[in-house]
Amino acid sequence: MKRKTLLAAIAFFITNVSSGQVTLDYYLPSNSNFNQEIPTPKAVIGHEVGEWHVSHDKLVQYMYALAEASDRVEIEEYARSHENRPLLTLQISSAENILNLEQMRAEHLKLSDNKQSSDMDLTDLPLVVYLGYSIHGNEPSGSNAALLVAYYLAAAENNEVKQWLDNTIIVLDPSYNPDGLNRFATWVNSRRSKNLVSDPNNTEQNEPWPRARTNHYWFDLNRDWLPLQNPESQGRIANYHKWKPNVLTDHHEMGTNGTYFFQPGIPSRNNPLTPKNNFELTKRIAVYHTMALDEIGSLYYTEESFDDFYIGKGSSYPDVNGCVGILFEQASSRSHAQNSSNGILTFPFAIRNHFTTSLSTLDASNEMRVELLEHQRQFYANIPSNADNASIKAYLFNSPDDFSKLRAFLTLLKSHQIEVYKLGKNFDEFDKTDSFIIPMKQNQYRMIQAIFETRTQFRDSLFYDVSAWTLPLAFDIKYTEVKNKAFDLALIGQQVESNDLFQVNTGFEPSTYAYAFHWQDSQSPALLYDVQRLGIRAKATTEPWTSKGGELFERGSILIPVQNQKLSDSEIYQSLLRLGNKHRIGISNLESGNGSSYQLGSPKFKSLTQPKPILIVGSGVNAYEAGEVWHLLDQRIGVALPMITQEKFNTIDLSKYNTLIMVGGSYGTLAQAKIKTWVQQGGKIIATKSAGKWASDAGLSKVKYQKIEKDSTRKFLPYNERERINGAQKIGGAIFQTQLDLTHPLCFGFQDDLLPIFKRGLQLMELAKNPYSQPIHYTASPLLAGYISDENLEKIPNTPAVGLSAFGKGLIISMTDNPNFRGYWYGTNRLFLNALFFGGIIELGSAR
Repeated sequence: MKRKTLLAAIAFFITNVSSGQVTLDYYLPSNSNFNQEIPTPKAVIGHEVGEWHVSHDKLVQYMYALAEASDRVEIEEYARSHENRPLLTLQISSAENILNLEQMRAEHLKLSDNKQSSDMDLTDLPLVVYLGYSIHGNEPSGSNAALLVAYYLAAAENNEVKQWLDNTIIVLDPSYNPDGLNRFATWVNSRRSKNLVSDPNNTEQNEPWPRARTNHYWFDLNRDWLPLQNPESQGRIANYHKWKPNVLTDHHEMGTNGTYFFQPGIPSRNNPLTPKNNFELTKRIAVYHTMALDEIGSLYYTEESFDDFYIGKGSSYPDVNGCVGILFEQASSRSHAQNSSNGILTFPFAIRNHFTTSLSTLDASNEMRVELLEHQRQFYANIPSNADNASIKAYLFNSPDDFSKLRAFLTLLKSHQIEVYKLGKNFDEFDKTDSFIIPMKQNQYRMIQAIFETRTQFRDSLFYDVSAWTLPLAFDIKYTEVKNKAFDLALIGQQVESNDLFQVNTGFEPSTYAYAFHWQDSQSPALLYDVQRLGIRAKATTEPWTSKGGELFERGSILIPVQNQKLSDSEIYQSLLRLGNKHRIGISNLESGNGSSYQLGSPKFKSLTQPKPILIVGSGVNAYEAGEVWHLLDQRIGVALPMITQEKFNTIDLSKYNTLIMVGGSYGTLAQAKIKTWVQQGGKIIATKSAGKWASDAGLSKVKYQKIEKDSTRKFLPYNERERINGAQKIGGAIFQTQLDLTHPLCFGFQDDLLPIFKRGLQLMELAKNPYSQPIHYTASPLLAGYISDENLEKIPNTPAVGLSAFGKGLIISMTDNPNFRGYWYGTNRLFLNALFFGGIIELGSAR
């Protein structure tokens, strides 16, 4: 930008910062004429872009108006958020391309099929560019920029745009996170002054807990591209693979005092599974961003922040799917205007930067079209030789006693386009009747590697996100590699087309004596909770037993006596028949209490109390961890979970609750005396991560935590090495092996005594004097996957992962880690649910 133009822009903002209103001229290139039949954003939403934060309903309204008015635009709803808001994409291209869109999509998909791509002529093949915005709701400049991008592409009449539309199919996703975006717009718009306040201490700039970064259940959707625990992500990945774009953009915001970042990120932190050419193409595209931002006078940088290691992010997932993913980070005004170290940062300024790099992406993609198409073709064309040269030829897995978990795992694999087959013949401990095989020689070769690998060696010791996410470990599913010599094509049976493979016999005859069901299925807690909600008494066995009919029931199996219940025999039968079908879990009828091991009236059967939990939320509490508990109990188990702030907790009657759930965070304002009285009278606390330390410091729990001493031998270190040295000592997210006491109620339902656990941070317990109070501990060689420094790894072996402490008639169950991490850790979910449902049958003497 010329000096005269830059000064004029500064003067413009000095004049207009009081109102925050700018016109389209501020954003749009000056060399364009516009089709007057196409409505501007203001004509539909009622205000200029950037004057107010657009609400999601107005964003949707404008996109539909644009599709109605323009023959360049087709609109599609691909999902609904938890709050039932639509997620949309606009397919934008030339009018001729739009008329032939389905045919062009089918032709484009041949690029990702190595059997069809070799003969394709790329000369005239359009590119697919996916423009995505604001996956974090309180990073709204992206979605507001989407208004401008959509308008410009639909209305501009200049030759450059026409060329883009001839050569490109643009899939524009205006809001990855509708619920978060709307929550944030409501906050800042309701606190906007006529004379904009840019003071960072102002209420507009300080949104309350849990903030609007997240979706309805407080999940970070930018970490959910791999786990797919939310409908927004599930729909987005389905739409991604529908188009298999060549370039995908992911527009974010960062700290207010930043400038503008675009990828490549730090080169040493790329995932090794990403092809080298991907980085080179990203670097070449970056040149276009530098020129565009130079033109408008915006500061920027690249290759100094962020990384592409965790493949579950929006800029990384495409990289292992034949696409170039690009992260953009704009300094955030977090309001309509805010003081920053770079002057007053206005919302329109942030919007303009994202609009500008959206266009520079299209410019680069158009000029590099053939190279980007060739990159995708070669990505898939190289897979057969890559697979032939690799030592691992396939993965086998099964989970024969937990069909619900297996369904979820198969659904996830299918969502990522991974082909799964039934095992064709027995292999080691894997029986072909209930096992599956994933051959590596298939289109999603790199994705399979990313999902199954257990990497522990890294080029860099710093990570922007987690360093391990091995999905079969998270699901606690038995699996193994099949290497070169052991591989046989006969292992590959029939392809699995549906996850609904398991026909569970949920029919059973009525009984006047008792019913029972197993605890090994992941939906068993949901079934139990539904039974308890009906007022039906249930018991759990603390030892294995065999019915008179010869059926073996493991520890934790649920017994439902028929007599002395509030419901009649017939009502119990009809209720259990309905609930067994609902949860797809078999229920057995028992005609006699005289089993072959011991009788059903044995003290080994413990009466269960229906959980009546509350979750502490609000300021100081980790919103992600709280949301994961809420999501688990609400979505999977069916618990209507009260969530109460610390301030409210201090004023309420606790007598109607029997379980207090506390996740990581700060609890400095909780009434400790009130909690102590409640626990003494029989209350139970489930405390994860730092909440366990709080319970210990408050004198509720006798669990002791290690004091991590800092290394005092290093006296002087170079200032410019501080980030690398300090960062190398952090555990950003790795997977460790623990050993379980399978006889303990917290471990009921597990099939073996080894359990992977996800760990962040270095909170560690000390060994207790009571040998029964710590039923789970890290093994002697605990690291399974991910990065940890040698110094920290030495501290973990054989330390407890869970500690129990009795207090009066009550119990505190403390866990060093988060068992519900990002929703997909089915293995450790069971620990948490066992604490909720079986905590009341743990003998207090074992925890004193």
